[in-house]
Amino acid sequence: MASLHDFVNLDLSVTTEKIIAEYIWVGGSGMDMRSKARTLPGPVTDPSELPKWNYDGSSTNQAPGDDSEVILYPRAIFKDPFRKGNNILVICDSYTPAGEPIPTNKRAKAAEIFSNPDVEAEEPWFGIEQEYTLLTMNKWPLGWPENGYPGPQGPYYCGNGADKAFGRDIVDAHYKACLYAGINISGINGEVMPGQWEFQVGPSVGISAGDEVWAARYILERITEIAGVVVSFDPKPVPGDWNGAGAHTNYSTKSMRGDGGIDVINAAIEKLEARHIEHIAAYGEGNERRLTGNHETASINQFTWGVANRGASVRIGRDTEKEGKGYFEDRRPASNMDPYVVTSMIAETTILPAA
Repeated sequence: MASLHDFVNLDLSVTTEKIIAEYIWVGGSGMDMRSKARTLPGPVTDPSELPKWNYDGSSTNQAPGDDSEVILYPRAIFKDPFRKGNNILVICDSYTPAGEPIPTNKRAKAAEIFSNPDVEAEEPWFGIEQEYTLLTMNKWPLGWPENGYPGPQGPYYCGNGADKAFGRDIVDAHYKACLYAGINISGINGEVMPGQWEFQVGPSVGISAGDEVWAARYILERITEIAGVVVSFDPKPVPGDWNGAGAHTNYSTKSMRGDGGIDVINAAIEKLEARHIEHIAAYGEGNERRLTGNHETASINQFTWGVANRGASVRIGRDTEKEGKGYFEDRRPASNMDPYVVTSMIAETTILPAA
């Protein structure tokens, strides 16, 4: 007897050249991901070959009801790990019918910054450490006693065992699905708070870092949907003596990676310090609950930096110090940050002349 699973896994290529394209965009909250699918006549490998589409912006808090049409512009293609075959995931950004980016479209400004000749010449690389927390449907961390708390932090970071690692099957499924999709996911690990995990994307160049993080977030949302688990990107999902969730952003430019790059790194950090307040304002909602000066964070009110210091705003690695070139890590972004905003702002601050 046929099952639902049989139909979900039908191989369309047996009977048709048509494919399914899942168009994905960021909704009105800036963190909710929306998507819908359409049929295309055949395989597509370049976003420029894809048609624009539209959606009802009044239902996503992105347009008024009397003028609700919002236009989707395809920007990046990934293989679809759910439908497989030639089917694709399409990362889009959103515009008015007149071609103006809507306020929640953060990709448009980022693309403008990354297309600046001075920025392009520096080939900015990003490695983003996306932390997240797995929750039950009752919105309590996975693996925690119902209405209670687990043992104190210590054994959970990179831990193994049924009493330390909660949700590993979901994490591994996401890891493999991202690799299948073509996302440059570089690793995973259990985090300090039980039920909290991290995946890393990068090194990715320029705007592609944002595209890949959003695609990886979408795939994670879909996998947790299948598993009946909720994923949270809240920077402090549980108050108290528990680590928050961040999106540490590792960054380098061509000049930083070359001989004498440590001087360029130091100069860049000084520029970041000068714009600390502006960066913090753009680094995620609720970040003040995380950046307290405790739990491997610096105070939100003070910019600090150091070598191998995970309690600083910006950390330089030992290898970078030793070699006199390399990269640094901005530890301030929250887990719910917009990667388009954070990556482009870092590039703008460190490469382009101050306004």
